[in-house]
Amino acid sequence: MSTKSKLLSKTSDLQLPSDDGAVASVLPVAAPNGDAALAAEAGHSTPAQFPAVVPGASPRTGPGQMLQFRGQMMAAEGELAKLREQLKEHEGSLPTRKLDPKLITPSQWANRHPDAFRNAEFEGLKQDIATAGGNDQSILVRPIAGEYERYEIVFGHRRHRACLELGLAVLATIETAPISDLELFSVMDRENRNRADLSPYEQGHIYRRALDAGLYTSNRRLAEALGVSHTWVAKVLQVADLPAPIVECFRTPLAIQHRHAKDIGAALEHDRKAVLRRAEKLRQAPTKMAPGAVLAALLKASDGGPSGRQSIDVDGRAVGTWQRDKTGRLTIQLMPEAVPEDRLEGVLSKLAEALR
Repeated sequence: MSTKSKLLSKTSDLQLPSDDGAVASVLPVAAPNGDAALAAEAGHSTPAQFPAVVPGASPRTGPGQMLQFRGQMMAAEGELAKLREQLKEHEGSLPTRKLDPKLITPSQWANRHPDAFRNAEFEGLKQDIATAGGNDQSILVRPIAGEYERYEIVFGHRRHRACLELGLAVLATIETAPISDLELFSVMDRENRNRADLSPYEQGHIYRRALDAGLYTSNRRLAEALGVSHTWVAKVLQVADLPAPIVECFRTPLAIQHRHAKDIGAALEHDRKAVLRRAEKLRQAPTKMAPGAVLAALLKASDGGPSGRQSIDVDGRAVGTWQRDKTGRLTIQLMPEAVPEDRLEGVLSKLAEALR
C-alpha cells in the first residue's frame, strides 16, 4: 500500500465538531479528480472530500490539518476563477469616477478661446449641468506624471469649466495607458469636430499651435493625420492667421467666418497698409460693430472711390451683397430666399428704422 493510501486510511475516520458542538463526519459525497482513486484504493466506496472550514475548530492531527488546508486552497482557487470571469466583462474599459474639478488642469493644447466661456451657449450648458446635478457625459483626463491625484484634460474643457464654476464634482473617464501629446491632440480634435461646436478661429488657432510646436511637419501631414481635407485646414488657418489688429476689430474672434478671412486676406495683399490703418480706427471704437459691418469698414476704398461688391452675412451665411458707386450711392442686393414675400414688409420696416 502506498504512503498516500496509508495516510488516507488513517484519516478516513477523522471527525470534526460541527457549529453546534456535535461531532460531524468528514466523509461527504464527492471528491475532486484524482482523489476518488485514492479512496477506492483505501477500500472506500464513497470518495473522500476535503473538509470545509469550520469556524472556531481545527483538526487535531497533522494529516487532518493538511487536508483542511488543501480544501481551503481549492475553495480560494474556485473563487479566484469566478472573479476572473467577472473581470473579463470589463476588459478594455477605463475607470470613470467623480473628481474634484480643482484637481484637473486644462490641457496645454486647449482649443477653447476665453470667449467660449462667456457666451449664451456656455450659460445654457452650465444651466443643464446645474439642473442635472453634474455632467452626464464624462470628460476624458490623463494623470499628470509625478503628481498624486492630479489630472490633465484630454477633452471636455467646457464641461469641466461649468462644474468648476458650479462647485460640482465632474464625471471623468481616466485614461490609464500612457498617451502622448500627439495622441492627445488627435483625440481632442476628433471629439470637438464630431460635436461641431468649435469656431473657425478656435480650430485654426489650435492647428497653428500644433504646426508651430512641430507636432506635424506640414499642413498636409496634419490634414492626413486628423482625417480632414487640406482645403478645410487652409481655410481655418487663414482665419487664425489674421493680424491681431484686425481680429480685435470684431466683438469676438469666434464671430470671424471663412468668408470674412478670405475677403480680408485679398484686401491685405492688395493694400496691407490701408487695411491695417482702417483696422486701427475700428479696434479703438467704443462700440464694436456686427461682423458684416466690420468687414465692410475694413474693405472700404481709402480714396472715396467705389468699393468692390461685398458680402452680407447673417450667422455666418451669405444672404446678399452691397456695393457703393463713385457717387456714394449704396446698392443692396438680397437673395430671394433671404427675404420671402411674407417677411418683406418687416425687413423694409427694420431698414427704415435703422436709417432714422
